[in-house]
Amino acid sequence: MSGAPRSALYAGEVTHVRLAPRRHRLRYRMFQLLLDLDEGPALAARLKLFGWNRPGLFSFHERDHGDGRREGLKGHVLETLASAGIDLRGGRIEVLCMPRVLGHVFNPLSLFYCRRGDGSLAAMLYEVNNTFGQRHSYLIPAEGEGDIRQACAKAFYVSPFMDMAMTYAFRLSAPGSRLTTAIQGRDPEGRLLIAAAFAGDRRGLDDRALARAFLAYPLLTVKVVAAIHWEAAKLALKGLRLRPRPPAPDRTVSVTGPAEAV
Repeated sequence: MSGAPRSALYAGEVTHVRLAPRRHRLRYRMFQLLLDLDEGPALAARLKLFGWNRPGLFSFHERDHGDGRREGLKGHVLETLASAGIDLRGGRIEVLCMPRVLGHVFNPLSLFYCRRGDGSLAAMLYEVNNTFGQRHSYLIPAEGEGDIRQACAKAFYVSPFMDMAMTYAFRLSAPGSRLTTAIQGRDPEGRLLIAAAFAGDRRGLDDRALARAFLAYPLLTVKVVAAIHWEAAKLALKGLRLRPRPPAPDRTVSVTGPAEAV
């Protein structure tokens, strides 16, 4: 791995606010890794606390993303982009997500920054997992640099308390010394239903940073799953009714044209 690594650790806080039909708010500290898929094996060879497609205190397994193939996640993302007419021309792909912690992982949302050979952003791939073992992605071409603003229609069942008729709006900062991601969900009338955001500060990805992260956020991914179910129980106690779960979309990726991105 030549030069300074592009991969990094972002430590910060998540906020999640539900505004209708009942107001509900939560906040918790967490960290995510920004991983350049080309750097992964070299990172694992250099670090004692991080494994690539193998067990470790922290690890990244390619089969936890995309179509579940054991290796070749970058190839899968490139195939997905090509099917939408997007060619990175030798570019790179970075993923922002939580790693496995002692073998356990659950990422409600993973972000793939798809960059051309000159470093410019060609597209964003938003990969969503629900607690029912299903996965779906939203692919949105990108235009320009700086803050990323995009939108798409909801196509995938996530929360049992939210209707499917919803539009997502994404606003992301370019990864730098600080990284922010924000998502809003609105109903067909434009009413804001839900808003979630992550803000984190960049740290170098080394064993010291990973050890500190483990001490600061022990069993992070287990706690995320437990928190999802605990918050769902509190919403049920507030009187929210369950929405029926529709079948998963026929296609594993929803593609939004650039004209629809805002």
